[in-house]
Amino acid sequence: MTETNASTVGTVMQNKKEAILSRRQKARQRGNRIMMIRLAFVVVFLAVWQIASMYLVSDFFIGMPTEIARDLWAWALSGTLFFHASITSIEALLGFLLGSAVGMAAGVLMGRAQTLAEIVDPFLMMFYSLPKVALAPMFILWFGIGIDMKIYLTATIVFFLVFLNTYAGVRSVSREQIAIMKLMGAKESHILRKVVLPSAVTWVFNGLRLSVPYALIGAIVGELIASNKGLGYLLANASGQYDTSAMFAALIAIMILALALNYAVKVVEKKAMPWKAAEDQREMSI
Repeated sequence: MTETNASTVGTVMQNKKEAILSRRQKARQRGNRIMMIRLAFVVVFLAVWQIASMYLVSDFFIGMPTEIARDLWAWALSGTLFFHASITSIEALLGFLLGSAVGMAAGVLMGRAQTLAEIVDPFLMMFYSLPKVALAPMFILWFGIGIDMKIYLTATIVFFLVFLNTYAGVRSVSREQIAIMKLMGAKESHILRKVVLPSAVTWVFNGLRLSVPYALIGAIVGELIASNKGLGYLLANASGQYDTSAMFAALIAIMILALALNYAVKVVEKKAMPWKAAEDQREMSI
């Protein structure tokens, strides 16, 4: 009887291992297929673009992929690309961190203090409805045209996205769980650590993911308005010279930087929420 049970358990464990390996293999195969489709799309798109710029539309209007690649390569060899990209990265990253920290703190505070939220809500919504680009001249007046202005402008843009998501996450926490914690004599700090923050973390990371491109937008807008450094400056300089290929090269560099920042946020999210990554992988393998 014991040997039979052991054999049954061994068979079950082996089947589970095979099922897990099968899911992982399917996930890898699916990932490889998606990468191949993406690569094929890029190749076809660039080929059509190249042909169009040679025979259908003047490259003055749409640029030419070969010339764009030449400009990017020249910038990379000279160090121009990495210098300006590093400036934009610093502005976007510091603004992102500052805006995220203040946004999360404000979201948690107002999520837990309903009366304060009701008082401040209309003022926040009025400020949120303002086009953030319209604030740039005021930020230049207050902070000058240096890197500080771009950081604070970026932080302002990021703040609202992170704040609104954090606030929504805190308010969505189960009232019953909080009531039970209070009945058990838990303090506000315990409720925040044990219930509110773990429940709201998904909302927070949604806000962080959404704010990454806006952080880059804030830095680029600041550079376009007043700067002699950064990818926004490269774009403005190329535009002033009517160099379409250089303009597209600057835009491509900005998109690559955006992808890198998004990837960094995803890595942090996986570290902070490993259970969510496991669930996503399980769904993909089904």
